[in-house]
Amino acid sequence: MSDSIDYGNLMHRAMRGLIQNVLTRVAKDGLPGKHHFFITFDTMHPDVEIADWLSDRYPGEMTVVMQEWFADLHVSDDGFSVTLSFGDAPETIYIPYDSIKTFVDPSVEFGLRFETQDDSGEIDDDIPEAPMEEMVEEQTKSARGDAEVVSLDQFRKS
Repeated sequence: MSDSIDYGNLMHRAMRGLIQNVLTRVAKDGLPGKHHFFITFDTMHPDVEIADWLSDRYPGEMTVVMQEWFADLHVSDDGFSVTLSFGDAPETIYIPYDSIKTFVDPSVEFGLRFETQDDSGEIDDDIPEAPMEEMVEEQTKSARGDAEVVSLDQFRKS
């Protein structure tokens, strides 16, 4: 028995379970309302399955957007596969939950950021904590290149 409770790993497992539950619902019923996801993942994770040209183009991490068009979403206990369009070319990718770095739904200002762990299991404390709006804006920029970011404040209800 361990001398302490590993809250960090327990929390990560719970947050990944939340992603699995959300994606299972989307696979069954589609995206409700204005919901859409920015999912950033480690392209070098050993269980990630993406086309060679994508891993060459994104050698460390990649952000995918699940919004208007995606197909064949299959959710499992370890990850999910989905077909997305990359420059009008459909590609099926597999993303294990363990490879996910951030999961953001900007339509409701919801986001999860996973801290990385080194081989010893120590959490990397060098990852800065960012407020939700900053994380949403960061994901929007990385997913859409140099697109203009609109502040979400103007859409909030008083």
